[in-house]
Amino acid sequence: MVTRNAAITYASEHFTDFLDELKCLLELPSVSTDSKHRNDMVITAQWLFEKLRSIGMEQVEIIPTEGHPVVYAEWLKAGNNAPTVLIYGHYDVQPPDPINMWKTSPFQPVEQGEFLCARGSSDMKGQILATISAVDSILRQGNLPVNVKFILEGEEEIGSPHLGYVLEKYKDKLESTVALNIDAGMISPDIPTIVYGLRGLAYFEITFHGPDHDLHSGQFGGVVQNPANALCKVIAGMHDGGGHITLPGYYDDVLPISEQEKKIISGIPTDDIYYLTQTGSNTLWGESGFSVVERVGSRPTLDVNGLLSGFTAEGSKTVIPSWAMAKISMRLVPNQKPKNVECQLRKYLEMNTPNGIKWELSYLGGGPASMSDMDNPAVKAMAEALNTIWNRTPVFKREGGSIPIVADMQRILNIDSVLTGFGLPSDNIHSPNEHLHLPTWRKGILALIHFFYNYGENLCE
Repeated sequence: MVTRNAAITYASEHFTDFLDELKCLLELPSVSTDSKHRNDMVITAQWLFEKLRSIGMEQVEIIPTEGHPVVYAEWLKAGNNAPTVLIYGHYDVQPPDPINMWKTSPFQPVEQGEFLCARGSSDMKGQILATISAVDSILRQGNLPVNVKFILEGEEEIGSPHLGYVLEKYKDKLESTVALNIDAGMISPDIPTIVYGLRGLAYFEITFHGPDHDLHSGQFGGVVQNPANALCKVIAGMHDGGGHITLPGYYDDVLPISEQEKKIISGIPTDDIYYLTQTGSNTLWGESGFSVVERVGSRPTLDVNGLLSGFTAEGSKTVIPSWAMAKISMRLVPNQKPKNVECQLRKYLEMNTPNGIKWELSYLGGGPASMSDMDNPAVKAMAEALNTIWNRTPVFKREGGSIPIVADMQRILNIDSVLTGFGLPSDNIHSPNEHLHLPTWRKGILALIHFFYNYGENLCE
């Protein structure tokens, strides 16, 4: 208890130092999807390499992949009888576009009251630094109560295409008792949250081709099929009037929500008003027959993420475009598989694409859904830690987002993940003006310190 209290005191007294380090990390534009930032990815990995070495991690290395590098580190002095926590994080961030919507420069972190504004502040460089700061605070007092390993990737925002290979190749090195992943987040600043389920993801690009060049809409309008019109109609038909997805066989593999889960999620304080407030929308929409909480975490979706065709600059140009493209993502639930929904999407396009249009479908990445054991000792240790700092029992929920590594760790390393985090729904992740609520972040660092002690002490007694 003495060293635990000392670690808590150290973290409380050095919060400003932790914040300054976070600002340095946020200045690095580690945008994984943009080839122009490939060197920035290497620089960011090197920054994390140096940081982990500076806090006393051992066997720190940068593992190259065909994409962006993975940073690995370990500290194994707690002994063979102590549990080993594999700490996961991703240092890549979403593109800042549209730049003109930002109130501050996306890669020049700025404090605004209780918030730190920058791309990656919440998702998830702030979460990585929270974990590193917690480990650092404990090591300043002596030894950790558990063994730890870090694996920090640079491709989560593009579907983690190479991390599965790293897990397979370094399976023995990565052997652990449990994984800690704080890429999940909280419901609100006052409600700590543990996530036990994540939706999967399947991401596609659809391209419709019509005439072999753009045409004058006066001369040829009503004569040939307009690929933009056709694509919009086909996409609109992917949902019926009740919000159900119409791809053939789409719901065949969907795992129904159990009665036990319905009881758990019925207590989550996120009603219609909550989502209206978070989104700024004036009404909600979705699959009929399910509550908003069920739709967010337990039901599959299909959404257009982007559309492009024809003339989009200022002013007017009367043209029938020769092609049209849409980016489409599906959030998947347990038992659905990305390759299966790709087949269902192809079948739908075959059935519904009009004459005069040639189409292409590209699968851009994704992964299956995952479920974690709520009775895992590490989950209980985290629940106790969150309760200590927030003075309330955390909420357990399914998360609507996707973290492919969780399912990969279950399949390859045979370990479950403790999923939590200290980002908020209002943090504007993936959007302009992303920000981090600093009081919540500070509490998160303290909670993580308690987690490591709780988990080590409970399993070693």
